[in-house]
Amino acid sequence: MRYVPNALTIARLVAIPIFIVVLWEAPAGHSVTAAILFGLASITDWFDGYLARRYQVQSRFGRLADPLADRLLIDAAVILLVVYGRLPWAGLVVIGARDVLLLAGWRVLTPRGVDLDVNLLGKTATWLLYLGIGCRIVTHEHTSWPLWIFWVGLAGAVVASIFYVRDAWRALHR
Repeated sequence: MRYVPNALTIARLVAIPIFIVVLWEAPAGHSVTAAILFGLASITDWFDGYLARRYQVQSRFGRLADPLADRLLIDAAVILLVVYGRLPWAGLVVIGARDVLLLAGWRVLTPRGVDLDVNLLGKTATWLLYLGIGCRIVTHEHTSWPLWIFWVGLAGAVVASIFYVRDAWRALHR
């Protein structure tokens, strides 16, 4: 059981290029197969974290690779959906800015031994992004409700990022 969470994270990382190829080959960014791959990869995010916490087998690799896999999966999907015109450029800009902020924060905090826990809003926002993106992949381009889920998830991610910046600031100035 000790290695299962990391194996799930690795499986998600391996699934990303496969997902990219399947979605890239899909007509107009609409693909049930790509949506299923995206959904299965998304579900591993929940399982690896649950299992690591449940069996107390968190690892340094998992703390680094898990959020990286999440970002890469979401970023790849958003980039391709923007290319296909199924998501607006603004979503890509906000996702990109958030990821740059997270990367910069990690580079500043890690050498100082600061490790921030994921907050409930951040988890919820990630799940809403997964849901909105997955539904956008599988629905037709004129279906708007997946966009609403995506925007709510993105807004939640921005607010969660603000809380992470606040927590980082506090941790650095203790």
